[in-house]
Amino acid sequence: MTTKHVTRIILAPRERQVLEGLAAGASLPVVANDLKIREGTAAGYLKNAKRKLHGVNETPAAVAVAYATEAIVRPELRDPETLFLPREQRVLVPLIARGLTAAQMVTELTPKPKVDIIRRDCRELRVNLQALNRAHLVTRAWEFQILNAEQVIAWLR
Repeated sequence: MTTKHVTRIILAPRERQVLEGLAAGASLPVVANDLKIREGTAAGYLKNAKRKLHGVNETPAAVAVAYATEAIVRPELRDPETLFLPREQRVLVPLIARGLTAAQMVTELTPKPKVDIIRRDCRELRVNLQALNRAHLVTRAWEFQILNAEQVIAWLR
């Protein structure tokens, strides 16, 4: 996939390392420890990266935009045929990638499911993708080609 419509974003090395650690499923304290920096310092690098990545606020969105703009190395693709996801889980992937909460997702979906149903489906999606958290879910969705650059670029506009 090319990113013809979005300029490639260059992150500082530490910004990139923090975001890559989060994309791999680590928590911010773990990423900071691995990089031998303070958690507050890692949080500062993440904040700077989010600002550069079209000003996104949520970490899953930062990971998605970083992949789409090639600010971090995209994960290797896996065969999407090896994964079965029910439709109600599959439609949540781009919403999670945008960083939406369950309540915000309800307003985006038709018909309007209940918030507790969305939360359950998000948990099941995370389990099905073997994702450790929402940022890692974005990585796993990218690997299985459920999420791609064109989708991310479309919601950046």
